[in-house]
Amino acid sequence: MEGITFQENEKMYLSQEAQGFLKETAKWAYFMSILGFVGIGFMVLLALFIGTIFSALNNMSGGMNPMMGIGTGFISGLYLVIALIYFFPVYYLFQFSSKMKKAFKVNDNELINSSFEHLKSHYKFIGIVSLVFVVLYALIILFSVLAAVVALFN
Repeated sequence: MEGITFQENEKMYLSQEAQGFLKETAKWAYFMSILGFVGIGFMVLLALFIGTIFSALNNMSGGMNPMMGIGTGFISGLYLVIALIYFFPVYYLFQFSSKMKKAFKVNDNELINSSFEHLKSHYKFIGIVSLVFVVLYALIILFSVLAAVVALFN
C-alpha cells in the first residue's frame, strides 16, 4: 500500500455494469420495502383484532383453552412493538431505493450519497438488532444451562 495516496476530493466513477447493478438493486429494495410495509400493516391489524381472534378461538374450543389466559392487551402491545421495530429498517430500505432510482433518473450525486446513507442506516439497524438477539439467545442458553445444573443437583 506504500506509494498510494488518496485525496478527499478524488472522484470515483461507476462503470455502466455497476450502475446497472445499483439500478436493479434499487428496484428489488423497493419491492422488498413495499412487502415490509404490507407486513407491518398486517401486524398492526392483527394487534388491533387479537382480542376478537382469541375470543373466537376460545369459543370454538369450548372455553377450555389455557392460552386464552394470556392478556390480549399484552399480545397486542407486543405486536405493536414488533411492528414499530420492523418499521425502521423497512423505512430506510424504502428511502434507499426511492432515492437511488431518482438519482439515476436526474443524474444527481447528492441523491446517490443520501441513498447510500439510508442503506448504511438500514444495515446498521439490522446489525444492532441482530447483536441484541445474539446476546439475548446467549443469556437464555446460559440461564437454561444454569437451571439444568441446579435441577440436577437438587
